[in-house]
Amino acid sequence: MKSSSEQLYEEEIRSLKDEIKMLEEQHADMEHSGTLYSEEHYHSTLASLRGKSKKDSTKQQAFAALKTKLDSLEAELKQQSQMSGYVLTNYSKKTLEKSHIKVLQQHRLSGRCHFLAFQIEFQLMEVQMEATVSTTVTDLNIVVESSEFTDMSAFVSRAEDTKSLLLFFRTLKSFADWCVHRKRTLLHFKEKYPSIVRLPEGCSAEYMVIQSPKLPGCELKIVWNIDVTEEGVVTPKLNLLTKIPEEALVLDKRKAVESAPSCFKNLLRLLGIEATIESVIKSVSMEE
Repeated sequence: MKSSSEQLYEEEIRSLKDEIKMLEEQHADMEHSGTLYSEEHYHSTLASLRGKSKKDSTKQQAFAALKTKLDSLEAELKQQSQMSGYVLTNYSKKTLEKSHIKVLQQHRLSGRCHFLAFQIEFQLMEVQMEATVSTTVTDLNIVVESSEFTDMSAFVSRAEDTKSLLLFFRTLKSFADWCVHRKRTLLHFKEKYPSIVRLPEGCSAEYMVIQSPKLPGCELKIVWNIDVTEEGVVTPKLNLLTKIPEEALVLDKRKAVESAPSCFKNLLRLLGIEATIESVIKSVSMEE
């Protein structure tokens, strides 16, 4: 029979074993819980990173698409500017009046057509008429900043009076095209015949001087104007002026100098501008 002290020791030992077992179970639970937390945290972080990466990728794709569209629009605008000759540099719009049937807006724009700079301010009224909309220019002010403006000042004044905005744009384009063509033509002949052709005021001027070194004192001047009627009709007008010494005129029994301007006009009708100028230059330079 065990003594009371031995029984007490055995109970304490069993109690300690139970406590150790409980602590081991708690430790195992804590390790499992910690493992689960780490995995959940890992997956959550990974998902967040993936979402952020996907979001950044979406932004990059959107940016690339916008850049492609912008490049396309810029290329289209450049092509239209090359075709029309117009480049707009500034534009603004202001609503002056608005109701359920009428809208009155003020537009301001500036730009250039080739080398001709312009500024336009106009008012545009839109009136709702049942199923249609009527649009009318109610006020128009035009400023053209160029030395060539004097050639079309009368037309601009009439365009302002008649509120003919579209006619102004068509006429300005035609006028500018002729100015550019005149400049290129004068420069072409100056480069081709440098010893005979002179451009005292440059290739942007309205005339050229033809003078052969073999004929001192004899000079021909081709004046090239570009007329614009009040109705917006643009027409190139060329005239030949002669400057011949008196002693040479006395020897001109056939009146060739006197008839030269009218003959020049006839050649223009038959050959056109470039071929006629070439013919005059060759006649002065004694070429075949």
